Amino acid sequence: MVAISVIKIVVLMGILLAPHAHATDLKLTIIYDNNPYKDHLETRWGFSCLVEGLEKTILFDVGGEGAILLSNMEKLKIDPGLIDILVLSHVHYDHIGGLADFLGRNSDVTVYVPKSFPANVKRKIHETGAGLVEVGKALQICNRAYSTGELGEWIKEQSLIIETSKGLAIITGCAHPGIVQIIQKAKTLLRSPPYLILGGFHLCWMNGHQVNGIIRGIQREAVKKVAPCHCSGDIAREQFKKEYGKDFILVGVGKIITIIDAF
Repeated sequence: MVAISVIKIVVLMGILLAPHAHATDLKLTIIYDNNPYKDHLETRWGFSCLVEGLEKTILFDVGGEGAILLSNMEKLKIDPGLIDILVLSHVHYDHIGGLADFLGRNSDVTVYVPKSFPANVKRKIHETGAGLVEVGKALQICNRAYSTGELGEWIKEQSLIIETSKGLAIITGCAHPGIVQIIQKAKTLLRSPPYLILGGFHLCWMNGHQVNGIIRGIQREAVKKVAPCHCSGDIAREQFKKEYGKDFILVGVGKIITIIDAF
């Protein structure tokens, strides 16, 4: 926590001194999801999102099937060899199933996994020659990108936080610890307002009344834009669209979200 605070102060000082010296856009591309968006891409239950525009290129989760992950990347003209970092949210197969196939194409990466990951998964990562970082507490991954740290009790999960000029962009795998709790953790860590939440919100098992309660909680955290997909469910996506209007982002495989002048 102290390290993150110190880093944030340094970054903010840089922005105050030269607000547009290194301005760049943040580009988020959905590579793997069970919701369709671009017809030529395959859908499967799971999630993967590419993060570009930082000092390092990050792939968050790798979906459930490596062949589909790599096929969608090829169709989107994304070179696996240009990815620097993998962040795996949690151990469920629909988020890590594509790992072996991806590392078969590019093992020159650093893989960030929750500390609670099984030893056999960590060993297999080591055997490919990839770097491995076991995440317990919140930490910085690269400039402007952070892990929430391992959250939750039954299912341990980390989410990715990215600082932008508009606020925090928060990417979740399944949000098993609770989407509102993840947002609150991000705000506490970086002391910035949330701008965008993207990914699986784990609401597909909830009824309309329950979903509405979660949306109210998210609105109380002053989230500006929402992009629910994967395990969020159709009911939730419909209600988010109704509540957020133009600030609801329809997400599926191939969707690209760009945050202009992200710093």
